[in-house]
Amino acid sequence: MAAIEADYLVVGGGATGMAFTDALIEESEAEVVVVDRRHTAGGHWNDAYPFVRLHQPSAYYGVNSLPLGEDRVDEQGPNAGGYERATAAEICGYYQRVLDHRLLTSGRVRFLGISDYLGATSQGHTVVSRLTGKETTVRVRRKLVDATYLEGEVPSRHACPFAVDDGVRVVPPNALVAPGWDGSVRGFTVVGSGKTGMDTCNWLLAHGVPPETICWIKPRESWCYDRRFLQPRDQVASVVEGVSLEMQAAAEATSLDDLFRRLEGSGRLLRIDPSVEPTMFRAATLSAAEAESLRSVEHVVRLGRVRRIGRTEIVLDGGPVRSEPGRLFVDCTAAGLPATTSRPIFEPDRITVQTMRIGLTPFNAAMVGYIEATRDDDAEKNRLCPPNVYPATAHDWIPTTYVSTIAEALWGAEPDVADWLERSRLNLAGGIRPHLGETRMQQAVERLLEHRDQALDNLRLLHAA
Repeated sequence: MAAIEADYLVVGGGATGMAFTDALIEESEAEVVVVDRRHTAGGHWNDAYPFVRLHQPSAYYGVNSLPLGEDRVDEQGPNAGGYERATAAEICGYYQRVLDHRLLTSGRVRFLGISDYLGATSQGHTVVSRLTGKETTVRVRRKLVDATYLEGEVPSRHACPFAVDDGVRVVPPNALVAPGWDGSVRGFTVVGSGKTGMDTCNWLLAHGVPPETICWIKPRESWCYDRRFLQPRDQVASVVEGVSLEMQAAAEATSLDDLFRRLEGSGRLLRIDPSVEPTMFRAATLSAAEAESLRSVEHVVRLGRVRRIGRTEIVLDGGPVRSEPGRLFVDCTAAGLPATTSRPIFEPDRITVQTMRIGLTPFNAAMVGYIEATRDDDAEKNRLCPPNVYPATAHDWIPTTYVSTIAEALWGAEPDVADWLERSRLNLAGGIRPHLGETRMQQAVERLLEHRDQALDNLRLLHAA
């Protein structure tokens, strides 16, 4: 059995593992081994449906050391006025460049692809090649890094959760653009109310499918972030404005319902169907144009989850509905990022990478890497990195926003962390200082400072209610 040594063994070469490793080697002399079951870096992006785009601008996605895209503002389309968002193909190519031209060329990172991590023994950590079965022992001088704790499901690797009768065609979104697809269907039924379902409906509509031929099965309605408040660089005032509107809504809300009315009224959150109260919040983002497009799909089924799809009927939690033979069903029920429980991020021999600021996986992973490289005491590291459980329900907006706000305050009180935040390309609020003189920024900062303390007090009360 071959044996190698490293300071850190990072399990998972996706967005989390890449951002962590990049930040760690930038701030230290650490040697790292990264292991992943796929052939190269990029994680789930290697399996993503081709028409997916980032939910956020490319400007703050990826790793700190290498830009993604050109920081271009789109002039047309559903993202008009917002910074460009990379496609799946662009992201896969980007992570290949990160691996080849940033990490491997450092001389301090090794990548073991097409390999499984089997666990620890008295000799070290065992990694086995999925191709040859050859085992390698990695002797870790410092810590194992679990960069898979927040690994989610992707549609192409997702097991269909409902029964399907013979003769019924159910495909993942990937199959819509697969070679050999004849497209001879009588209509499309999209199953799933999350971001994948939204993406699929909008892709069908953008390619000329009449909205009346689309049926959308939505077990739940979702609150989404309005993407106009998540624009970086020259539009960074939008980020501070969005947070300040959250703080004002949270400070003034008298109930959970009142909170979401205020968030919606400010434009911070939006929903697709104004007549249906959302019960889901997964931190997905939409533009107003995308939401308006989705509203053109009027055949929406709201009878819970699908249990069985037959040739002429669909059986759901709330009962059966008729379905026409010859329809194509698109399974968009993969869970995406998991709603896990939290655990301490830093332990004596282990790092479990999680989010502190809601969403924004690469940023959080890079922050964990920076804190690991610049602090010695695990208790201090955990104080600066409070884990934030990924949201699932509308009510989860409260604790995730609360923890995010607390984390921001902790970071701002540490001069070196505040400096890192200002220069980090993964920080959506980076580069604020040159824009402090703008009227929009000044108004947002004033609103934020006026309401933040009361917002935190009120969020605690609302969460306990």
